Amino acid sequence: MIHLKRILKFLIAPITQKHWSIDLAFAIPRFLCGLWLTAMFGADKFGMPWTADSQNLNLLEVAAWFPEDVATYGGVFALAPIFFAWMGAFSEAVGGLFLLLGLKTRIASFLIMCTMLVAIFMQKWNQGLWSMLPALGFLWVAIYNLLLGSGRFGIDYLISKKLNK
Repeated sequence: MIHLKRILKFLIAPITQKHWSIDLAFAIPRFLCGLWLTAMFGADKFGMPWTADSQNLNLLEVAAWFPEDVATYGGVFALAPIFFAWMGAFSEAVGGLFLLLGLKTRIASFLIMCTMLVAIFMQKWNQGLWSMLPALGFLWVAIYNLLLGSGRFGIDYLISKKLNK
């Protein structure tokens, strides 16, 4: 039980900066990227409460076109396209929401990093740099959030304060 609490503290406890204004500066890109991932990119592929009715998706359902798109990447993606499509869409929609809230920030960041690396190298690579820029931006924000956590402006910070009592 003690080891589980230690692991939980490690995953949740954010690194805070000396001044709250720096934490705020780090939180703004986290908040915006989380919002864009969950509301725009993820909601087009994955059924969330805010997914447009025109997408015709039930809650936590993957768009029918997405596994077909994932299968074209070949290799392991062609062996289990539904699984990888669900994981990618989940990481954008739910991971984006968690990033926005600063909840389980490091875990969400890891999932987002994996998804963005696949998007860059398997989907966007041959389309040029301009096509890769959104995925690269999300990747960079996910990298620094994997290292720093949510900072002061996230739910993880509040949870870690409770765990340290």
